[in-house]
Amino acid sequence: MREVSSPSLADLTTLRIGGKALAALRLERASDFEVLPMRLRALGGRPLVLGAGSNILARDGELPIVLICPDFLRQLEVVSEKDDKVCVRAGAAVPMARLVRFCARHGLSGLEGLVGIPGRVGGGIAMNAGSFGTEICAALESVQILSGNSVHKIPARDMRFGYRSFSVSKGILDFVVLEAIFSLIKLSIDGIRNSMRHNFFEKKSKQPLTAWSAGCVFKNPPSEMPAGRLLELSGYKGKKLGGMAFSSLHANFLLNEGRGCATAALDLIHEAREAVRRRFGCMLELEVRVTPCLC
Repeated sequence: MREVSSPSLADLTTLRIGGKALAALRLERASDFEVLPMRLRALGGRPLVLGAGSNILARDGELPIVLICPDFLRQLEVVSEKDDKVCVRAGAAVPMARLVRFCARHGLSGLEGLVGIPGRVGGGIAMNAGSFGTEICAALESVQILSGNSVHKIPARDMRFGYRSFSVSKGILDFVVLEAIFSLIKLSIDGIRNSMRHNFFEKKSKQPLTAWSAGCVFKNPPSEMPAGRLLELSGYKGKKLGGMAFSSLHANFLLNEGRGCATAALDLIHEAREAVRRRFGCMLELEVRVTPCLC
């Protein structure tokens, strides 16, 4: 295990804002999990598992958190094939883009809608990432998780997932995703690539994929218009404050224009939520994770 003192969240998150954590613990082998609890107790901060740093809005200043970075969980391989069903093992630290490319190269269907989604497999499962009618958890055969000092293999029947949420039904509340087995279907490589290409360019035309952003700020309400449309009709498409801005391409994306900070981001988010509430009577729920959570 390699320890880094006072890492900047601005350097480790896709929104490029945030203060300094107490430390980052970069796990380099499975045995590091055995000594992790002792080191966390010594450091005294709240643990935060960090992958690629997407979907995170880190607060400014000195933060009482310790980052856990399981960087070694990068295995990606086919583990079984039967008829047209293929099972793929992916470690939690595998980038989503790498998983999607692997599927395209091997002609494996089931995750085409995830093209263009940032982050890594572990984070994608934790928030049940999805797009174009595809949710990552729908393709899961099983997941391996760490809870306390115990490793559990959770089959699909014991998983509970919904819109941007994932849990397991064994009464385990605090856990880290280690790896996943995906159940995919063997189809035409050209067909899968064409579908992914279409999805990518569709997403690129409507979302600021290359900007400093944490992704969608708010979850889409279950019985209303999408959050982006509610924000647009409330006058927040392109709205700016203190170096932060809601995208003029898609109003549900909050951007750091190069000099933003968490204080400005949170103020702008609060203003936008209130504007939507006043106009539509709908209180938008955050999708982005504010770290540390003060609730």
